Amino acid sequence: MTVTTTHAPATDLGYLLHKHPDRVQEFSRSFGTATVFYPEATEDRCTAALVLDVDPVRLARSRAKNAPDFSLAQYVNDRSYAASSLLSVAMADVFSTARSGTCRSRQELADTAIPLEIAIPVLPCRGGPEIAHRLFEPLGWTVEAEPVPLDDAFPEWGASRYVRLRLTGTVRLADALNQLHVLLPVLDESKHYWQGPDEVDKLMRSGEGWLAAHPEAQLITRRYLGRRGGLTRAALTRLAELGDDVEESLEPAEDEEVEQPEEKRVPLNTQRHDAVHQALLDLGARSVIDLGCGPGQFLQRLVRTAAFTRVAGCDVSTRSLQHAARRLRLDRMSERQAERVELFQSALTYEDDRFGGFDAAVLMEVVEHVDPSRLEALERVVLGAAKPGAVVVTTPNAEYNVLYEGLVGMRHPDHRFEWTRPEFAAWCDRVAATYGYEVERHGVGEPDEALGTPTQMAVFRREETSDD
Repeated sequence: MTVTTTHAPATDLGYLLHKHPDRVQEFSRSFGTATVFYPEATEDRCTAALVLDVDPVRLARSRAKNAPDFSLAQYVNDRSYAASSLLSVAMADVFSTARSGTCRSRQELADTAIPLEIAIPVLPCRGGPEIAHRLFEPLGWTVEAEPVPLDDAFPEWGASRYVRLRLTGTVRLADALNQLHVLLPVLDESKHYWQGPDEVDKLMRSGEGWLAAHPEAQLITRRYLGRRGGLTRAALTRLAELGDDVEESLEPAEDEEVEQPEEKRVPLNTQRHDAVHQALLDLGARSVIDLGCGPGQFLQRLVRTAAFTRVAGCDVSTRSLQHAARRLRLDRMSERQAERVELFQSALTYEDDRFGGFDAAVLMEVVEHVDPSRLEALERVVLGAAKPGAVVVTTPNAEYNVLYEGLVGMRHPDHRFEWTRPEFAAWCDRVAATYGYEVERHGVGEPDEALGTPTQMAVFRREETSDD
């Protein structure tokens, strides 16, 4: 696999990948050796190459004794000749820091979308070139997927299941690597290793910021998890919680592992939006600001509600705000409609005059993304300085996590903490007393008799004073 950029100076690619252009570096793995080198490195154009030399004997010996593959297939296969889950694993390991988006010497560049070209000469692609277009084009890539013939000498034999893949686009490097980490085994529809419950966590980490909104999220999830129904349902449930329109239940494919049928349920994310929307209507709010609005799914609902005459969305991520603007179709709104909608970038731990003057503010699945040491700053900014008439807060119930199949740790890799019900109640009472609010708590989602509901919600109402 090669990664090329023309962003000037192009040799900064070495900083982003944390691999020096003047060196050839080798990394030994249980299934072979990964080598990173730079075929070209000039100020105008720089290319990094990752070559994986697979040792089929070492690969076979690293497999569990009860692995289901036919014994000869451990030695006679395409793993040494085509990109696959092995290359995906090697890339994730060798470029682990680059995938995290961390680069101390060039952090601004690591946070920036740059022109990239990614080429993979031989890639298994079950479903043909069309599936490569379906997977990569929604992510902003221009896709060239040329079928590899079975034999150049016999064109009448037709195309093989392999393609030459070339992706071009302006993408943040960390996003590109994470997308490849997920989609290479999806295209191959095969993994060389046993898949346990932690595979769902791996998918959530690599898919953060793009998978939930992908139109082929179901297909990607099913293929990535080897069509294991339980893991697939667990992953789709968690994707539905992240805030986009991913359908939780799905029909199994013909060769998918089929488990006990489940009743079709309303996704928790939808239930949460319903609950917050109804709370705002019950409050009689006319102006609402969604703090930490993300890609704007809930904003879209607010804008469609005539009762809300002024709607604002704020997020620290400019990319999320760009997604929100596209979702709301701000460029196509009438002048009258556009006057009631505002989007702006800001951090919730710093005072901003634009936060003030609203009947209600929403903090939906936001507080748990804030470092505990900065949480008091958020409280002071929102409830102390902005002083909306009401604040609606939702956050996960940590006690409920044991009911999620395949969940290891917290529900989202970016969560800094998750509260139990007593911890959330104590926080609500302290904040209400500090800033002069009354608070009511509710549960959202299907309740468990012992563990409560998956989501906790609090509605803060500002107490009337003589100054009011």
